[in-house]
Amino acid sequence: MSVSVSTHGLRLKRGSHALRAAVELLSSMRFAIALLTVICIASIIGTVLKQHEPVGNYVNQFGPFWAQVFRAALLDSVYSAWWFLLILLFLVISTSLCVARNTPRILADFKVYKEDIRAQSLKAFGQRAETVLGETPDMAANRIGQLLSGGGWKVKLQRRELPGKDGGWMVAARAGGAHKLGYIAAHSAIVLVCIGGLLDGDLIVKAQTWFAGKSVYTGGGMIADVPQQHRLSPDNPTFRGNILVPEGGQAGVAILNQSTGVLLQELPFSIELKKFIVDYYSTGMPKLFASEVVLHDRKTGETKDARIEVNHPASWKGIEIYQSSFDDGGSTVTLKSVPMAAAAKPFEIEGTIGSSAQLTNGNEKLTLEYTALRLINVENFADGTSGSGADVRKVDLVHDLQSRLGAANKTDKPKTLRNIGPSISYKLRDASGQAREFQNYMAPVDAGDGMPVFLLGVREKPEEPFRYLRVPADDKGTMDGFTQMRAALADATLREKAIDRYIARVGDAKRPELAEQLRVSAARALGLFAGVERVKPDSPRSGGWQAIADFMEVNVPQGERERAGTVLVRILNDVLFEVLNLSREKAGLADLPPDQKSQAFLTQSVLAISDAAFYPAPMALMLTDFKQVQASVFQVARAPGKNVVYLGCLLLIIGIFAMLYVRERRLWVWLTPDGVRAGDTAATMAFSVNRKTMDSDREFEHLKARLLAIEDKKETVS
Repeated sequence: MSVSVSTHGLRLKRGSHALRAAVELLSSMRFAIALLTVICIASIIGTVLKQHEPVGNYVNQFGPFWAQVFRAALLDSVYSAWWFLLILLFLVISTSLCVARNTPRILADFKVYKEDIRAQSLKAFGQRAETVLGETPDMAANRIGQLLSGGGWKVKLQRRELPGKDGGWMVAARAGGAHKLGYIAAHSAIVLVCIGGLLDGDLIVKAQTWFAGKSVYTGGGMIADVPQQHRLSPDNPTFRGNILVPEGGQAGVAILNQSTGVLLQELPFSIELKKFIVDYYSTGMPKLFASEVVLHDRKTGETKDARIEVNHPASWKGIEIYQSSFDDGGSTVTLKSVPMAAAAKPFEIEGTIGSSAQLTNGNEKLTLEYTALRLINVENFADGTSGSGADVRKVDLVHDLQSRLGAANKTDKPKTLRNIGPSISYKLRDASGQAREFQNYMAPVDAGDGMPVFLLGVREKPEEPFRYLRVPADDKGTMDGFTQMRAALADATLREKAIDRYIARVGDAKRPELAEQLRVSAARALGLFAGVERVKPDSPRSGGWQAIADFMEVNVPQGERERAGTVLVRILNDVLFEVLNLSREKAGLADLPPDQKSQAFLTQSVLAISDAAFYPAPMALMLTDFKQVQASVFQVARAPGKNVVYLGCLLLIIGIFAMLYVRERRLWVWLTPDGVRAGDTAATMAFSVNRKTMDSDREFEHLKARLLAIEDKKETVS
C-alpha cells in the first residue's frame, strides 16, 4: 500500500511540475513575441496575396503547384484560417497569463517604499549626494517629507535607533508609478484587441459549420434557390459580408466568402437602392460614389431612408452598412458581329451583363460571356503622332498606340487625357473551357494622326494588358468600308477586275509583254495577300503582309529583297486601291479620289486586313446600343467586438505613453546627527530612475538644490 501511495504522489508531483512548466511557457515573453511574429508574417501574406479569389486566378498568377500550396495552407483566406485563429487564441491566453502573474506584484509594489534599505547601500548608487544641514534630523526629515509631498511624491518616513547615538531618519519617496500601470494597460490592450478580432472574425461563423449543421455552398444559380443549410440566421451575432443591389431593386441576403465556397447571411432588413451617384476625376477615376437607399424591416415593415458614402456608413438593427464599391446591375447591350474569318457571318445579339449565350462557328461551339459595360474610358493621348510600323505577328501592331493607352503609358510627356467613350468587355469560351477576353470600343478613336480607328482589344490572361487591332472608320464613321474591302478581297472576280483596272492604268500598250509580266506579279502579290495563294505548294495559306514577307524570303535572294520588296509593295498598294474602289462601287458609293486622306484610309485598312488574319476569334462583337443599370456593392457587418477593439486601442495608447514618457523614480535621504557640531544633521541622498536620461540628471540636480541646498555639484556629488 505504501508503494502505491508513493507512486500516486510521484505522479501528482510530475503532473504539477508539467502544469507549472506549461504555464511558465505560455506566460513567457519569448512565447508571446514568437506568436506576434507569426501573426505579423501571416498578416503580411494576407495583405500581399489577394484573399478569397477564385482558384483559377491563383493558378494563372502563380501556377498550379503554388496555387495548391496556397490552398492547402489556407493562405488564400489567412484571417479565417483555423491556424491563424488558434494563434490568436494562444496569444490571448499567453498575454492574459502574463498580466495575471505580474499584476499582483505590480500593484503590491505601489505600497513598497523600500525604506528598509541599508544606509551603507546608498553609497553604491550612481546618483548620490552628501552634505551637512543646519537643523536637527527630526526637523530635516519633516521638511524634506513635506517638500517631496508637495512635489507629487509619495513619501514614507522611518525613524531608526542608532547604537550610542540619537536616532536617525530614513526618508523614502517614490514617483512615476504609472509607468508600471502602462505595462498592465499595454498587455491588457493586446488581449482585448485579440478578443475583439476573434469575436469579429470567422470563428463564430465557422463554429456554426462545425456544430450547428451549416455547410459551405459550392454550387451556382439563384440565391433564392440555395438550400437552408447554407444560410445563417438573421440573429447571427457576428458576420461580415457583401451584398449587391441594382438600382430600383432590393436585396436582403449577404454573401460571406469562405475558402471553399460561400455562406448566405440573412439580414433582418432588405436594402432598396433608389439612386446611385458617381462622380469622376478628369483621369476617369471615381471621385465620389454614394447610394440613396431605403431600408425595409422584414418583421415590422418599418422603413428608414439613408445615404451611404465611402467612410460614411449607415447603421440599423445593430448592423453597419458600408459603401464598398459599385458594379453593373444588369445592363442590357446590343452587339453586332464583324466577321474576322471567311466562314463567319454577320449577326446581331442582345444580352445582359453577367449573363452568357451560345454561339456557333461552323462546327465549333462558343460561349459568349458578357463581362462589363464601361461608359467612361479616359486614356492618355500625350503624343499627337502615330506610328506607321507594324508587326504582323501580333494583334497589337502599333507600339506607340500602346504607349498612349491605359497602363502601357511609360512616357515622361505631359498627359493629355480624353474620354474615348463606351466599351464592351466579353469572353469567348471554347468547348474545352478556355477563354479569351475582349474589349471593344463603341466609337472610333482619333489617336492624333487624323485617321479615326476602332480599337478591338484582346488578351489571353487576366494579368496581361490588352492588345489592340486598329480598324479604320470610313467617311460615315463606321466599319463598313473595312468589311466591304475584306469581302471584295475574298471575291476572285473582283480581284481579277482590280488587276485589270491596275494594268489599264499603268500598263504600256506598246509593250504588251511587260504588261503581262506586271499582271502576273500583281496577281501573285494580291493572291498571297488575300490568302488564296501559297508561298510554296506544300505550305499553308497565311495571307497579309506575313505571306508577302515569307514569299520574299523563299523566292528572292537576300541581296535583292529590299529592291524587289519595294516594287512589290508599290504594285500591291496600287492594286488594293482598286479593290477598295470596287468594294465601294458594289455598295453603291463613289470611288475615292487618289489623295492623302484616301491613302491614309487605304494604308490603315490594309494593315487591319493583314492583322485580322491573326485575330484569335471568328468575329469581333461591336457595341451598337445599351441601357445601363448601376448597382451598389455594400459591405454589411455586425461587429460586437468593435467596441472591445476600440477599448483595447485606447488602453494601448495609454500604456505605450505611460511606458515611454513616465519615468519611475525613487529617492532616499538618510538623516543622522552630525558628529562635529551639535544640532546639525549629516544627510546622504540617493536617486534611482528606471531609465536614465538628461531629464533625470536635471531632476536630480533640482532635488539636491531644493532638499539639501546643494548648488555646487562638483564638490558634493560622489
